[in-house]
Amino acid sequence: MSRDWDVARIKKFIAPKLGLQVKDISIILAGKSLADNLLLEECDLGHNSILNAVKLKVIKKDDAIPSNEKKSEGTPFHQDKPLCETLLDLQLTEEEQKLLHKSLGCSSPEYKQKKAHFYVYCESPCKSVQNGKLRVRCSLCKAGAFTVDRDPCCWDDVLRPEQVSGTCQMEGCDHSWAEFYFKCAHHPSQGEMDSTLPLYLVKSNFKQVQCLACMDISDPVLVFQCSSSHVICLECFQQYCMSRLNERRFVFNPNIGYTLPCPAGCENSLIDGTQHFKILGGEQYQRLLHFGAEEYVMSVGGVLCPQPGCGMGLLADPSCRRIQCTGGCEFVFCRDCLQGYHIDECQPNGDGNFQSMLTTTEYVVDPRRAAQAMWDADSRVTIRVTSKPCPKCRTPTERDGGCMHMICTRQQCGFHWCWVCQTEWTRECMGSHWFG
Repeated sequence: MSRDWDVARIKKFIAPKLGLQVKDISIILAGKSLADNLLLEECDLGHNSILNAVKLKVIKKDDAIPSNEKKSEGTPFHQDKPLCETLLDLQLTEEEQKLLHKSLGCSSPEYKQKKAHFYVYCESPCKSVQNGKLRVRCSLCKAGAFTVDRDPCCWDDVLRPEQVSGTCQMEGCDHSWAEFYFKCAHHPSQGEMDSTLPLYLVKSNFKQVQCLACMDISDPVLVFQCSSSHVICLECFQQYCMSRLNERRFVFNPNIGYTLPCPAGCENSLIDGTQHFKILGGEQYQRLLHFGAEEYVMSVGGVLCPQPGCGMGLLADPSCRRIQCTGGCEFVFCRDCLQGYHIDECQPNGDGNFQSMLTTTEYVVDPRRAAQAMWDADSRVTIRVTSKPCPKCRTPTERDGGCMHMICTRQQCGFHWCWVCQTEWTRECMGSHWFG
C-alpha cells in the first residue's frame, strides 16, 4: 500500500483476501472506522503502523452507549477520522482552544506543526522526549479493532479506566470499554503492545510563555499544576531536578512517591506523574527510584544496611536492636549505632565530630565527596567488609575457614561467639550451623 491510497482503495485491495464484500469491511485506526475518502497520508501513520480490517458489528446506538456515558452536548465526535486527527486540543481549556485556532489557521503549515499536543518519554530506542500518538484498544482483549462512542474530552478520560465506552469489533468479545495508550511518533511502531506513558504536564508552548528560570521562550514546556500554572523549559526542568536530586531534597509524598513541587514555592503543586522525571535519563531516574525507596523505608520505621556496597532497606520489629541484612549481605548490626552487633551498650562513634561537621548549617560538605577524600578510607572499607566485630569488645575479627565458633583473640576478652548469629556461642549454634 502507498500513502496516497484512500480507504476505499484499501478495502478493494483486501476484500478478496478476507472473503468479504467491500461494503462489509471497516478499516479501524485509533478508535475510529475511517471514511472511504480519507487518505492514508492524512492519518499520521508511521512505519509499521497497524490498520485493523474487520467486518463491522452493527449495534444499536442506545445499546452501544451506557446511560451514564451518553455523549454530552457539545462533545466533539468525528467518526470518519482517527483520534490523532481529532484530539488536537485535549490538554487545553476551551479558551486556549479558541486562542490556538485564532492564532493559527487550521490549514496553515504552522498549525499542522502544532498539531501534536501529546508528548511522551520514549525509553527505547529514542531515549528522549518525543511527540506522542494517542491510540485506543479494547481494555479486555487488548485488540486494536475497537471503535469509541465518543471522543475523550479531558485527561481523565484518557488516563482513568472505564471512562469512554465503545465496541470491540473482534469476534467473541463483547466488551464495551476503551483503553487509551500512547506511542512514540518518532520511531517505527513495534506492534499494538508498543506503548509508553504520556508526559501530560509537557505542552506545546503556543502561548509563547517565558520560562520562569531562564526567561527564554521554548517549545515544548512543562506546566506545573499550581494555581499560577508556572511554565519551565525542559532544560531548566532537568537542571532543577538534578540539583534537588544531588541534594536529596525531593519531597516524599505517601500517595505520589518521591517528587518535586513548583520551584516558585507554590502550594499544592507536587508533580503527581513521576514518569515526568524520566526526562532526566535512565541512570538518574534509577537514582531517583533508589532514593525514593530509601525514603519510604525510613518513613515506615525501617533501617538501611550500613555495610559498604549494600544499603538494603530492612523492615524489622522496632523493639529489636539486632538487625540482620536478610536477602542482602547478611551483615548483622546494631539498630542504634549501625555498627556490628554487640551485647553491651553502644559506644560513641569515633567519627561523630566529623559527621556533625558535615551536617552543620555553617559549612556544608557533600558526604559522598567527603567519603572519597579520607586518607585511609579504602582500609576502613576493607576491614568492615571482610571482618565482623566481636559482640563483646568489638575487635574486628576475620574468619579464615574452619567452623563458625569464634574466640576473641583480644587478651582481655576471649569471648566465645557465633560467626553467623554474632551472639554468644550456644548449643543451638552448635547444632544448626557449627560448620556452615
